[in-house]
Amino acid sequence: MSNEVQSSFPRPTSADEINRLHAESEKSRVESHAMLHVALEAAWKAGQLLLAEKRTVRRTMGPGAWILWLERYFAGTPRTAQHYMRLASIVADVSFLQGMSLRQAYFSLGIATEPKSPARSAMLRPVPQHATLAVRLLALLPAKSNSISPEMQRAYRQDFRPLYERLRLLFE
Repeated sequence: MSNEVQSSFPRPTSADEINRLHAESEKSRVESHAMLHVALEAAWKAGQLLLAEKRTVRRTMGPGAWILWLERYFAGTPRTAQHYMRLASIVADVSFLQGMSLRQAYFSLGIATEPKSPARSAMLRPVPQHATLAVRLLALLPAKSNSISPEMQRAYRQDFRPLYERLRLLFE
């Protein structure tokens, strides 16, 4: 019955073109996703190389030479180099970011970027300083206390006692 109904409809002259455009759209979508990852992987690898080069430059020529090295040898801006290096230092395996654009990866990792257009950018409030400091402190501390030597435990207690006393007041 459905074959009879389908055969009774005249085939539109634009159907072939619609299907061709649909196939082209799907193919481009797949290629686009693949190219997003290629761009992200290239930025990540560039960040790894920049980090290594920065260590070498600082060790051999001093900390002030890094910006001079970037200006002379890096085709991008110093800000782009910072983004690449931050990406490489945060992400151990770039496949973790599969399917994201570079901008999406930066956003999800908290790497600040300039908005595409000031008129369309959302107003984001700056992260409070105490939140930033808390995240940095947590990153420095080992996740498991049993992996800390007794000497380090005593040092942590001594160093963090004033902080603990002030924070304890907030939680009691």
